[in-house]
Amino acid sequence: MHILKYIISISCCFIFVDGFSQKQKTATKKDTIIYKTGYGFRLGADISKPILSLLSDSYKGFEIVGDYRITKNWYIATELGIEEKISDEDYINSTSKGSYIRLGANYNSYKNWLDMNNEISLGFRYGFSVFNQTLNSYTPNTGSQYFPVTTITTPQISNGLKAHWTEFVIGIKAETFKNLFVGFSASYKIMLSVDNPTNFKTLYTPGFNRVFESNTGFGFNYTISYLIPFVKK
Repeated sequence: MHILKYIISISCCFIFVDGFSQKQKTATKKDTIIYKTGYGFRLGADISKPILSLLSDSYKGFEIVGDYRITKNWYIATELGIEEKISDEDYINSTSKGSYIRLGANYNSYKNWLDMNNEISLGFRYGFSVFNQTLNSYTPNTGSQYFPVTTITTPQISNGLKAHWTEFVIGIKAETFKNLFVGFSASYKIMLSVDNPTNFKTLYTPGFNRVFESNTGFGFNYTISYLIPFVKK
């Protein structure tokens, strides 16, 4: 009788241990599930510039955007574009036309759930532009009601002007469909150096936008881009 009780007790013990072991294995399997996201090159365009080109007679522009994911949170990023802008100020009308590149990096501070791939990013850029500046017309501010002055309309063209600047960028990107992203970003720009035509100040620099007296500026873009995944990590 005692032997039977002993055998039953041992059997119950084995059943309990085996059941507990199975639960631990199941829990371990659940805990080791890894959700991978795509690492690759993302290419797109700033859709605001073509829209503005259609709506405004004084602006034409196009910009390509791209980034490459190098770690979980860091991306190498760049923007390349062309712009032509007519600036109509008091006494002066001028046209800036040229190309530019901005190169830097973004850090994604957003913690995604499971397999989500959205971004709230902080970034930095170095910008460089080569452009032409045309003084279309100007009115000397030296006249009076007795000696009126006339507007000079002979264009004065300055070629091969250059500008360098830095940018601090904040932006968001959301994956609306598989590998398709829409985004928005805003930037604060600081001009490092810019060439000015003789006897005339550069009012607008392609890629930098309007140049204020403080040599600072602002920028915005609205992008659609597509991720070409090379690997998943």
